[in-house]
Amino acid sequence: MKYSTHITKPEDLVTSYTETRAGFVAIALEKNRRAAPFIEEARILQHRIKNISTPDILLGLPDVRNSLIAASGISEKAVSYLGDDGCLAAMKEFIEKFLVPAGSKFKEELVFRFLLTKGDALGGKMRNIVGALAQRKLCTAIISALRMSGIEFYVLSDIANQWIFSGDIDDDTEIENSKGISWKTGKKKYRTLYFNITVPAVKNNIDIIILNKQNTDDIRTIISSCENYIALGELKGGIDPAGADEHWKTAKTAIDRIKESFKKNGYFPYIFFVGAAIENKMAAEIFDNLKSNYINNAANLTKPEHITELSDWLIHI
Repeated sequence: MKYSTHITKPEDLVTSYTETRAGFVAIALEKNRRAAPFIEEARILQHRIKNISTPDILLGLPDVRNSLIAASGISEKAVSYLGDDGCLAAMKEFIEKFLVPAGSKFKEELVFRFLLTKGDALGGKMRNIVGALAQRKLCTAIISALRMSGIEFYVLSDIANQWIFSGDIDDDTEIENSKGISWKTGKKKYRTLYFNITVPAVKNNIDIIILNKQNTDDIRTIISSCENYIALGELKGGIDPAGADEHWKTAKTAIDRIKESFKKNGYFPYIFFVGAAIENKMAAEIFDNLKSNYINNAANLTKPEHITELSDWLIHI
């Protein structure tokens, strides 16, 4: 049993209050870090309009046009759809209905509404960031396991979109933002891990896959054959306990689809699950799936010992 060293009972999987709190704090800090550019943009906007006497002057200032568009509630996607004429009409209506009625406070109104729009955009980005943070944490743990085992590896840089050899990595940012990892576990025994790949046999995006091929092989070719898959996993990084059951249901549906699709083709790769928010009922179900060998391994992302054990298992399977 690949999981028995870190999971002996359902309770071992449950996310504690302390771990949940730490997860919320980490997300809050990341949100504040990513909000910093918006705050600076608001300060610049405030500076550029400080000498304006009436809101109608705003339309004639190229340096505040983008800020005015954002304050009007027009998203970046909508800008290209509306075009110049559509954006102008929206800005005129915004000025008439919101800035003019604000009287002498129109500048504050403009800055506040600009921040409101940017905050909404940040909220949308944060939903993706939670998953990215979970991926980064697991990726870093796997690479640490490889380093401690003296195994050379390559990472697929999200920035450069190319494979970089471990000996050439000077900045760990390349590691934290990598889309894949490739290593050699034995004589002519290769492993390549990819994050977020659409698996043809399943016809769905899978969070993590491990293939028995080199990183130099054409990915579109190797993912098309079931025999190339060593393991597939679901990663759910959301920390909110209220959404824990829903995350597990989504992951379990994906796992069921994976197993059914590969079974049809006569293959039985390893299956694993990693989650940050794991409640009691969910933990019991996961443990039952482990005992019945329906899934081969699992880990709670908030527990360092779980991620360490899982990473060691992944680099040696």
